[in-house]
Amino acid sequence: MDKKIGYTIALAIALAAPFVGYPVFLAKLLCFVLFACAFNLLIGFTGLLSFGHAAFFGGAGYVAGNALKVWGLPTELGILAGVVGAALLGLVMGGLAIRRQGIYFSMITLALAQMVFFGALSAGEFTGGEDGLQGVPRGKLLGVVDLSNDTALYFFVLAIAVLAFALIVRIVHSPFGQVLKAIKENEPRAVSLGYDVDKYKLLAFVLSAALAGLAGSTKVLVQGFETLTDVHWTMSGLVILMTLVGGMGTLAGPILGAVIIIMLENKLGDWGIYLTRVTGIEWFNTIGEAVTMVIGLIFIVCVLLFRRGIIGEIVAKLGNKKPA
Repeated sequence: MDKKIGYTIALAIALAAPFVGYPVFLAKLLCFVLFACAFNLLIGFTGLLSFGHAAFFGGAGYVAGNALKVWGLPTELGILAGVVGAALLGLVMGGLAIRRQGIYFSMITLALAQMVFFGALSAGEFTGGEDGLQGVPRGKLLGVVDLSNDTALYFFVLAIAVLAFALIVRIVHSPFGQVLKAIKENEPRAVSLGYDVDKYKLLAFVLSAALAGLAGSTKVLVQGFETLTDVHWTMSGLVILMTLVGGMGTLAGPILGAVIIIMLENKLGDWGIYLTRVTGIEWFNTIGEAVTMVIGLIFIVCVLLFRRGIIGEIVAKLGNKKPA
């Protein structure tokens, strides 16, 4: 299928979705889609496996939440504050981490992200500690559109997600993106060609952090609160899982992976109740309590049968080795 046709169908589905589903849940889903795409820019096209992206996702949520609730900034500036905060954090973490490669790079990002987590735990009123930051207002878009309307909020988040995805596509297909791919494929060769590899890797890290921050800032607007869950290492693991299940290094893979994982986390219990009603088997009522096990089984199946992720395997089967 032509990529443009696929994107058009996906956009049409996204535009119709709030009229058949719950807009707040769908907006939250879009936030995680953007988070996974941002992470994929780093690991899928640059080859850098970060275990600390939760720091940017949750850290931006705290900054945006304070900007909207405490500082009284307009919605647009609140989100921008979160993005800038995540980019600066990415600059610091990336500057320290890119000097190492492989597992050492990953462990440094994990260690730094855990420092952010414990900082958030003890930061007092800024983060709310274990209670989190509550009651974040949505405000009005450009002072006109009231985002307390769930449908209006959904379309605002959809516009952000579409623009961010278009930016990622542009980055991947730009000369800068080609250098990132060259670094991923063979870093010594990129160095021998005269590229300042560390500079490119740092820029990719900051871009990925800023986009992850955009996802986190938007999420706090959708949910109206920010908690420690978003800066915990398990959130970094979750976005890795989304990317691997969907297809690392493909543009559509993280979207599919995020949809699968978030739908399972939030809807598995409802599906179990439905199956109990249809089949009369009471066991299905308990399936919602085993969501972690179900996600783990899906991950095992993907590793065994879809080692390139679902989209990656589909592209390979169609004989197209280029990323979707």
